[in-house]
Amino acid sequence: MNPRIAFVAAPLLVLAYGVIRILDGLDGVRGPGLAWTSGHLAFIGALALFVPVSWHMRRLAGRGTLSTVSTVIGFAGSLALLAQFVIDIAVSFMATDRAGMDAIFTQVQAVPGVLFVVYNVVPVLFYVGQLALIVQLTVQRHVKIWVPFVYVLNVLMPLVDKDLIPVGAILMLVSFIPIIGQVTRTAEPVVAVPTAA
Repeated sequence: MNPRIAFVAAPLLVLAYGVIRILDGLDGVRGPGLAWTSGHLAFIGALALFVPVSWHMRRLAGRGTLSTVSTVIGFAGSLALLAQFVIDIAVSFMATDRAGMDAIFTQVQAVPGVLFVVYNVVPVLFYVGQLALIVQLTVQRHVKIWVPFVYVLNVLMPLVDKDLIPVGAILMLVSFIPIIGQVTRTAEPVVAVPTAA
């Protein structure tokens, strides 16, 4: 896959999720229904694309122990987020209204370990892993010092208000742009130039 595709499409799918989420809540209730499902599927698509994104950043960072550990940490968070969004979709299919969804969510989250692994703690590792990779790229001078700060702003947006997820997605894309240039440049095959005998 062309690195540009993953680095651009992943934030755009997060943007789509954020916009669909806002539209889904215009009537005062989010889910169940087409908007809930399509928004969550968009985010799952983004998670799939973040795998090559992290892998390319690891390669650019030198494939060392630190970059590998950062990548693995990010992947652990990705799996937790994937589980969370799959559960959300499954719950929406099992319930006929939001009250029914809330009742099922309460049962699911009451299972020991679910809140820790799927909702509250482990998903954060996704952002920790990506930020660690970006910081490594900054220290190695592959990207400018502003890049990790813009990525952190992306992470903070949903914490301020989940309706700011689209803004965070745009900031994520902005933080990825310098990395796209570096990753694409290093991924380009070296073409041998014939010389005269």
